[in-house]
Amino acid sequence: MTTRLAKVDMSARLSKREGLERLQAAQQRLLRLRLMLGGQLGDQKIGPPLCVVFEGWDASGKGGAIKRLVAPLDPRHVRVSQFAAPTYDEKRHHFLQRFWKVLPGWGGMAVLDRSWYGRVLVERVEGFATEEQWRRAYQEIVEFERTLTAEGMILIKFWMHVSPEEQLRRFHDRANDPLRTWKLTDEDWRNRDHRDHYETAIEDMLQRTDKKRARWHVVAGDDKPWARVAVVEEVCRTVEKQLTARGYDLRDAD
Repeated sequence: MTTRLAKVDMSARLSKREGLERLQAAQQRLLRLRLMLGGQLGDQKIGPPLCVVFEGWDASGKGGAIKRLVAPLDPRHVRVSQFAAPTYDEKRHHFLQRFWKVLPGWGGMAVLDRSWYGRVLVERVEGFATEEQWRRAYQEIVEFERTLTAEGMILIKFWMHVSPEEQLRRFHDRANDPLRTWKLTDEDWRNRDHRDHYETAIEDMLQRTDKKRARWHVVAGDDKPWARVAVVEEVCRTVEKQLTARGYDLRDAD
């Protein structure tokens, strides 16, 4: 059976000009939608919370995509949070506890650079969670996301996919660039050595947590312009679909 990652067309490309044109158009659309969600356009009520989750390989372009996603937005109206390994105190609580405090309320927007999926990815592969814990986490995550979306949240999840060849090229670029060397760690190299194990964990994650109200969008990330446009355009499409279904008049966003 062909895996979901294997089905991704990694040859997807955009020219520099087309990429810039489509990105700018999508960013302008996103700005209007964000203002609508915040109740700042027309006479419509405040909109539902929007949360965009990014997961992906090291050097897959998560940071670049996030930068382009929030670039047109008022920084007072969007919160970007990055998650690394839990602290000692965070480990004393349920693994989902530390994410609650960054989730947006109605009219708000949050962008997460890594998320609760660490439990079934790095914590699973590296042995930081027991098998019982990471197996149980799938249902806990599904129920957690069901709670959020049942209360109205628009939840969009991205897996930024990059080929092993392109990832290696980016690693070497970082290693040879004094301004970006800090972005490459021993952990990145170790994770790369475990790629087969991570691919198994990723496929399980996609299969078990891809639900109707919390879909996974796997983005081909070998071409940065393509990936960035794909992310911003998908956020626009999903928000437009959700708002239309809830009776919002999108003409105010035109």
